Amino acid sequence: MGEFDLIEKYFKSRFAVEREDLPLGIGDDCALMTVTPGHQLAVSTDVLVQGTHFFADVDPHTLGHKCLAVNLSDLAACGARPKAFALALTLPSLQDAWLQAFANGLYALANAHGCALIGGDTTRGPLSICITVFGEVPKGQGIKRSGAQAGDDLYVSGTLGDARWALEALQGNIPMDEQTLLSTRVRLESPTPRVELGLALRGLASAAMDLSDGLLGDLGHLLKASKKGARLDLRQVLNSPVLSACMKASPADQAIKRLLQGGDDYELLFAASPIHRARIEDLSKALALPLTMVGEVTDNEGLELMHAKEILGVQSVQDLGSYDHFL
Repeated sequence: MGEFDLIEKYFKSRFAVEREDLPLGIGDDCALMTVTPGHQLAVSTDVLVQGTHFFADVDPHTLGHKCLAVNLSDLAACGARPKAFALALTLPSLQDAWLQAFANGLYALANAHGCALIGGDTTRGPLSICITVFGEVPKGQGIKRSGAQAGDDLYVSGTLGDARWALEALQGNIPMDEQTLLSTRVRLESPTPRVELGLALRGLASAAMDLSDGLLGDLGHLLKASKKGARLDLRQVLNSPVLSACMKASPADQAIKRLLQGGDDYELLFAASPIHRARIEDLSKALALPLTMVGEVTDNEGLELMHAKEILGVQSVQDLGSYDHFL
């Protein structure tokens, strides 16, 4: 099977769509896409590499899901509605069962969000997946990292830490019972992009970003962009139902540090004025998704960790960090 046969069999035949906003899709030199009047195009790219972002024996169906989910999470942070994506796939060899499962996982999530595959590339080499995703947001309503204001409340969606704990267990760094591993591994390999939340945060959130590299590091990026500081209440962050099991599997302070530093949560971190508290509480109920207030934005640049000494045995955020591919 050659490159064009691969594209036709696994992707073009599954992902071809007829939409007025996509007059030319997958299969040509370029795709043609129409932006809705009064809207702006939101674009994001992520690369997943075997051995860095996923294990060699990962289920290809979940890999197909995750490689698109991490991009949709970026759109969610901007308040953008998914529109289309391009896929660049590097494969060491052609394996029918693997490609079928990968395409099925990719297609299921793409279809759920009306996100059409419009092109890309395939080549031979070490396994890696690069996706560029396109979304739309009404002009001027895109949520940025740089909009946080002093006095804003800080929120996180869902729960944090599960993906990092699963990674540690799979790497043999901590013991974990089978039931806990199953529940946390889903968070690592099949994250849920908070697209509906991102759309609902238009007009509510003053700033937002997705949590891919750990709460402490990503919050630092948001604060730097906004030229603000924050007080983070560590007690409010410890809301994962599997936290107690992870604290039994390793020293409590180490389990909590993994929660704060670990990546792959793909939840949303956002700032919002206190006048929106009731609306955010209603939104949490409507989406059946925890939206936990974890701190507040301050005028003084820097991050203060409330209860850091009693919970972690450290004095400041300088004693901690987040994931970085080059450190």
